[in-house]
Amino acid sequence: MTCLVNFEVQDHVGWIELNRPEKLNAMTPEMAELLLDAVQACNRSDDVRVVVLTGAGPKAFCAGSDITELDSYATPWDFRNRRDYCDLIRALRKPAIAAINGYAFGGGLEMALACDIRIASDNARLAAPEIKLGWIGGGGVTPQLLHSIGASSAALMVMTGEPVSAQQAMTWGLVSEVVSADALRERAASIAGAIAARAPIAAETAKVNLRAAMSMPLEQAIVYERDLQTICFATADAMEGRRAFQEKRAAEFKRR
Repeated sequence: MTCLVNFEVQDHVGWIELNRPEKLNAMTPEMAELLLDAVQACNRSDDVRVVVLTGAGPKAFCAGSDITELDSYATPWDFRNRRDYCDLIRALRKPAIAAINGYAFGGGLEMALACDIRIASDNARLAAPEIKLGWIGGGGVTPQLLHSIGASSAALMVMTGEPVSAQQAMTWGLVSEVVSADALRERAASIAGAIAARAPIAAETAKVNLRAAMSMPLEQAIVYERDLQTICFATADAMEGRRAFQEKRAAEFKRR
């Protein structure tokens, strides 16, 4: 039986692949539970230093929630309290890369926004199309777009629901890079490998710091960053980094 969410670890990189390509990797409650398992495995394991999230097949990263599943909730309150797969990606404590291969619509866009770094294939298209069906996104799309691309571009996406190309997304700063579809996984692996080679506690702290800086006043954010720097500076990995620099060798970080 095909697993709807594939998970494997290679060279300190946790690869999470949504695996329902015949449905454009649209999410179901069953997939959300499998995604939860993968996220918890990443958070628990010291062997996982960075996570790549992608979709199976050539057409889609994720087309969002499977619309046919939404009427299965008995009440709007049950819908409100469902397992939200976008929250699961935000719960990752390790740095996360979205490798956007094709459509990233609705909840798929929200999962990509929940990642720290986004790269896209040149055939990717990104959209917040919920308004076309009579509602708006609820997985953080509006505040995260606002921070990523500014008020006017965010309004354009959430109020029209129309998709934007990977190239337009990069112009706006919604994604960092656009590569050919054939090169996407290799480029994601390259970025992930670079992060995995860094001190894991420092990388996880950088993730915390970036998220905190989005909601803090500047002066408070600078003080918070300095406190986090002090915590990292006291780790065994930081001592190893200084020693390796002095000895002109590669550091061997142990997440300690």
